[in-house]
Amino acid sequence: MNIHEFQAKQLFSQFDIPVPRGKEVKNPVAAEKWAAKLNAPVYVVKAQIHAGGRGKAGGVKLTKNRDEVPGLMKEMLGKKLVTHQTGPKGRKVRRVLIEEGAGIAKELYLSLLVDRDSGRPVFIASTEGGMEIEEVAAHTPEKVLQEAIDPAVGFQGHNGRNLAFSLGLPALEPSIVNPFIALLGNLYRLFMEKNASLVEINPLVITTDKRLIALDGKVSFDDNALFKHADVQAFRDLNEEEPLEIEAAKNNLNYVKLDGNIGCMVNGAGLAMATMDVIKLAGSEPANFLDVGGGATKETVAAGFRILLKDRNVKGIFINIFGGIVRCERIAHGVIDAAKEVAIKLPVVVRLQGTNAEEGRKLLQESGLKVEVATDLWEAAQKIVAVTGKKRKKAEAAA
Repeated sequence: MNIHEFQAKQLFSQFDIPVPRGKEVKNPVAAEKWAAKLNAPVYVVKAQIHAGGRGKAGGVKLTKNRDEVPGLMKEMLGKKLVTHQTGPKGRKVRRVLIEEGAGIAKELYLSLLVDRDSGRPVFIASTEGGMEIEEVAAHTPEKVLQEAIDPAVGFQGHNGRNLAFSLGLPALEPSIVNPFIALLGNLYRLFMEKNASLVEINPLVITTDKRLIALDGKVSFDDNALFKHADVQAFRDLNEEEPLEIEAAKNNLNYVKLDGNIGCMVNGAGLAMATMDVIKLAGSEPANFLDVGGGATKETVAAGFRILLKDRNVKGIFINIFGGIVRCERIAHGVIDAAKEVAIKLPVVVRLQGTNAEEGRKLLQESGLKVEVATDLWEAAQKIVAVTGKKRKKAEAAA
């Protein structure tokens, strides 16, 4: 789960990570009152959406004139921001943060995430703050520093000193070395106590009066641990989430919307990934990742089918089931039940293998539904791509 910048900064404050004075405001009147209370030399008005690149899209405005703040807030509220992370559809601004500006002497990049290779939390830091870390890694990888933390021991002072010296902080400003190490420890504490999957500060600034301030903040959480954190769950903003993903979660389905035209329903994450790969190999693009689970029932299959049919980008549906724990005739019943509730006007290819696969195929063939039944994965992928069109190749030709 992702949260907004102003919510991330609320968490930062709880863990003694310094942030600018700021507040979410809901209307121009509230913006005027808060600006008067701030009484800052510089005011920053920031759109709150779950995407990066807001500044380039006009989602961050600065002014020295307090009287301009309500107007900037009103102009931003309701605006659709299009960034490299939102896609061409953009994201509507429903929340706005107003905070005081900071006198910036130096910008740093700092994040903490889980390194899947080592299975350890790893600090990522760079002197190139304010830039996209992917760009820094691509063009000047030597400027991306890492410090892994042994979870059995936790964050130690030497971890902080390693990063501080690697960043050149003692030469740059000796007085902020110890505050920097303390900040790292607090960031690690937040990461572990709240079961975060990513904490990012970009930029972490050294101010002209020699203070450290988290000028921006991004925090993502492990969905599987949210039940332990009611305060974090309260941060959830459904307006920032894909409606079909919300519906899938209510039905205990693992669903991620993608940009392709072939809807996929598969049991098991590994098979789902392989299915998406084979669709791409056949020349098209998957419209989603949908794992109905190893113990899928006809009810969950029917729910998954309804979700796929609601995606307007979907031009065909590929159901790929290996019956291990789940029995294939259950999948067949789920497809048939969904067809009774929703008119299926799209081509459907079903590949069943494993437990009761023959029975499942027979049920589908005798159902009267316009469903192609296959036993071979490659054969099934070719069939669904043939009837939906090779979206990826058409796009490449147009380019």
